Amino acid sequence: MEYKPFTLRFFLAATLNATEIASSWSSHRAGCNKAYGPVGVPCSPKYASCCSSRGSFETSAAAGMEQHSIPVLSTEEVFSKLRADIHSKPYRAMYSSIVNGIITDVAFMLIPIDDHMVHRGHGVFDTAVIAKGYLYELDAHLDRLLRSASMAKISSPFSRQKLRDILVKTVAVSNLKDGFLKYWLSAGPGNFSLSSHGCSSAAFYAVVQECLNESTEPVKVITSSIPMKAPFFATMKNVNYLPNALSVLEAEEQGAFAGIWVDDEGFVAEGPNMNVAFVNAAGELIMPAFSKILTGCTARRTLALAQESLDGVRSPVGNLKGASVRPISAEEGKSASEMMLVGSSLPIVPVVQWDGQQIGNGEPGPVTLALKAFLEKDMLNGPSSIREPVPYDAYA
Repeated sequence: MEYKPFTLRFFLAATLNATEIASSWSSHRAGCNKAYGPVGVPCSPKYASCCSSRGSFETSAAAGMEQHSIPVLSTEEVFSKLRADIHSKPYRAMYSSIVNGIITDVAFMLIPIDDHMVHRGHGVFDTAVIAKGYLYELDAHLDRLLRSASMAKISSPFSRQKLRDILVKTVAVSNLKDGFLKYWLSAGPGNFSLSSHGCSSAAFYAVVQECLNESTEPVKVITSSIPMKAPFFATMKNVNYLPNALSVLEAEEQGAFAGIWVDDEGFVAEGPNMNVAFVNAAGELIMPAFSKILTGCTARRTLALAQESLDGVRSPVGNLKGASVRPISAEEGKSASEMMLVGSSLPIVPVVQWDGQQIGNGEPGPVTLALKAFLEKDMLNGPSSIREPVPYDAYA
């Protein structure tokens, strides 16, 4: 199956209507039919093995087994069903390189089923915060996306500058002033093989999402029993998040907010989608080393803000005396004065209990609260080098 690459003219992406989207998807569907055979049409001998189940279904039906009515839908019926239950979806805009444009109709925010990110997990992603009309740390997150893509052997279909322009314009079209920008680089659509060599081009997607009502109240955590990822995969922000999802489910089943991974040597690693930080009795902020885990952009910014606040004797950040990245054992972590979770969507949440053991005095500590305030202020009034203004008026 051959996919013709789409072009992005002069760094601009079109905003597509339903008819244009349908046309683009029809072209994609035609390619799929050519390779696999459309519904209701016998496969060619080349693909006969893929269709062997048709005969067994007919045999079972003829034998009097229970039959289910499964409709074959027209294009119009598909569109109608896609639009039937979208009122509660918090997505304002999507860019897709498959249709070469920005989509604002939630019903068409789709990706091909034969995209290797879907059926092989061959994709990477990242997220940036939208705060009061500015993209926070966009460049740091975009650079991490490209590092992850390189590790995953995914070549971006566009230059870094084009990717950046697409992201900024997609947010502008959404008109969302506070929320999240999520984006993915995929090996692309093409077939159902393991190898991505059958994909004509990598694919790029971005979605603008409204803020979620994440809890900022003090939370409890547990030690996750789900095996953590090997360092090669843990240090790459890839879409293979099954361990992360299972870790969260395990925590929720035990009445906790998140599971914390501890490595085979007993050192604290990370949470399912956040970093962990501690304040010890000496007043030192400690984050686990990033050598075996994902380097958090928000975690690094938090460290920088903490270090900037130090004056060598007394800090305005809850009397903080130092800040470092080093290995920290689970035992040391549980005996810390303060513990916090750090991530883009949080951005800082106090932890007051780990595996039933109270952290500090069981209340959010002064360093945690001060760093949370510092980080929130940084998102709203930080330096221009980390806050990208979104040109909403240009796309009103």
